[in-house]
Amino acid sequence: MDPAQNPADSLSAPLLVVMGVTGSGKTTVGAALAQRLRVPFADADDFHSEANVAKMSAGVPLDDDDRLPWLRAIGSWLAGHAAGGGVVSCSALRRGYRDVLRHSAPAVGFVHLAGDIEVVRRRVSGRPGHFMPASLVASQFETLEPLEPDEHGIVLDLDRPVDELVEAYLAAAPSSQERSHTAAPSSQERSHTAAPSSQERSHTAAPSSGRRSRAADPTGPQPDAETPESRGE
Repeated sequence: MDPAQNPADSLSAPLLVVMGVTGSGKTTVGAALAQRLRVPFADADDFHSEANVAKMSAGVPLDDDDRLPWLRAIGSWLAGHAAGGGVVSCSALRRGYRDVLRHSAPAVGFVHLAGDIEVVRRRVSGRPGHFMPASLVASQFETLEPLEPDEHGIVLDLDRPVDELVEAYLAAAPSSQERSHTAAPSSQERSHTAAPSSQERSHTAAPSSGRRSRAADPTGPQPDAETPESRGE
C-alpha cells in the first residue's frame, strides 16, 4: 500500500484503536475521541467471551488461544466501520495483536496511552467492580510492545486530562492533504508514521466472529505466543 494514500491519514473518516494497559483510560479517552470526531465507538471489553471474563476476574491472564477470537471480532468491527470511521478501545499490547487488527482493517491507526506503572496501579486499585484486578497490572506492562516506527499511530501521556488528550490527538493527526504525523505538544509523546516496506509481513487472517457471530479463520495471523497479556480498561 502506498503510504501517501493510506486512509488512516484522513480525519474525514478516522478509524482508530485507543490502546494501552488496563487502567490507562482507553475507554474514557476513546469515547471522548469518538464523540469529538462524530464516529461510532466500541469497547473491546464487550467483545470478550464469558469464559475470558471469568479467567480475568479470577486473576488469570488470557493466553493467545483465548485472545485470538476476541481480536478477530474487534478487527471485524473495525472493517465494518472503515468507510465511515470509528474508534475502539483495545489493549492491543503486542505487535502481533495489532497485526491481527490491521489485517482486517489496514487503514487503522493507533493512539497509545502510555505512562507510569504506579499511576496505573493506583487507578486500577480504585476501580471497584471491574473484572480486571490490580494484580494483573504488572503482567500488562511486561507484555506491552510499544508502537514501532512502521505503525501508524501516536503515543500520548495517559496522566493528562481527557480533553487535553483529545486535543493532542487532533493537533498531531494530519488532514487528508497532509501525509505525515506531526508530534503532539508534549515531551512525553511521540508520533509514528507507517510506511509499509518490502520487508513488511503479509497477513492471511479473515475477520471472524466471537461473541458477535464472527467465525475465526484458522489461516489468519496468530498473535505472538509469549508472555500472556490480560485485557481490561
